[in-house]
Amino acid sequence: MEMSLDDFEQLVSDELDRLPDEMLDGIDNVVFVVEDEPEDHSDLFGFYDGVATTERGQYGFGELPDRIVLFRRQHLAACDSLEELRDEVHTTLVHEIGHFYGIDDDRLHELGWA
Repeated sequence: MEMSLDDFEQLVSDELDRLPDEMLDGIDNVVFVVEDEPEDHSDLFGFYDGVATTERGQYGFGELPDRIVLFRRQHLAACDSLEELRDEVHTTLVHEIGHFYGIDDDRLHELGWA
C-alpha cells in the first residue's frame, strides 16, 4: 500500500479521534508522532517512549513529554486496504496507550491488543 506522510498522519489523527474518551482522559504530557520507520530498522509498528503511569513517582512541571510513535512504512507494508490500515493503526494506538497506562505485552496479548 502507498500513502503520503501527510495522509498517514491524518489517518492517525482520525483514529485517535475515534478512541473512547475513557481511554484518552488520563493521558497527560504525551505527544503522538509519526515516523517512516524505526532507526534500528526493526519491524515495530509503534513504540511508547516514556515512563508508564504505574512506574512514575512525582510528575511535575517542566517534564519532557512522553511519546507514542507510529511507524508508517511498517503499517503500509502489512496492509492491503484502507480498512486494514485503519484497523492496524487503531490496534497500534491502543497497544501503545496501554503501555502508557502500565499494561505489559503479555496482558495486551490477552486483551487482543497486540
